[in-house]
Amino acid sequence: MRRALIATAMAVALIASACTRVSDGVPTVRSDARAPTSDPARTSQTPTPSDDPEDAMPGVVATTQPPQPCTPDAPMPVQVVAQVSDPQAPTATVGVPDGWSMSSGGADPQGARLQGPDGIWASVTISPTPLGPAAAFRQYDDDRTSGAAISTMSLLPGQLCGYSGQKLMGMLSAGTEGTATVQYQDRVVHVPGPVQDYLIAVRVEAPSGAPGFTEAASQLTDDFGIGLP
Repeated sequence: MRRALIATAMAVALIASACTRVSDGVPTVRSDARAPTSDPARTSQTPTPSDDPEDAMPGVVATTQPPQPCTPDAPMPVQVVAQVSDPQAPTATVGVPDGWSMSSGGADPQGARLQGPDGIWASVTISPTPLGPAAAFRQYDDDRTSGAAISTMSLLPGQLCGYSGQKLMGMLSAGTEGTATVQYQDRVVHVPGPVQDYLIAVRVEAPSGAPGFTEAASQLTDDFGIGLP
């Protein structure tokens, strides 16, 4: 994914490339552009994984015990159970804000769909993954901004019941002209299994400035229940 520090939306609109600003406490800038090297014969030491700052993904924890069901300490009064057709997949029980509609199931990997006021909506997906937590989170983060000409992303740890987890939030350009924007807030959790690992993702999105988005997104991406087959 190409990432670059965004000066202004207008400045970015003048170049034909996608830009992403990523922050997890210290701004991180990535770009596909590579500076020419003056000495093609120069050799360098192969970096260890710890040399790459991207290997230190927020929310990645060591899993030292077999997977266990997870129940939040203070579950919300109204909840929806997200589940997919895979009998080996975990389920996710997510709190529902007041006045929202909800439906369970749908086309895999969507396990639940929720609709709120003012264009705010959320979905819960449960997807198999061959990747470990850090790589799975990096792929999810890249996919989240891949279709936007302009985007921002902040990353926070979001581990849950001993499972690796991550919270991400930011802005995405929308529409063919890239002038409209949407805001998003997600929570992803990596659940290992005896045969297959899974990535649970709670995704909340709304037009920028939608009233009530912050409160609803915080409730939806709060700790949720995880059921195991």
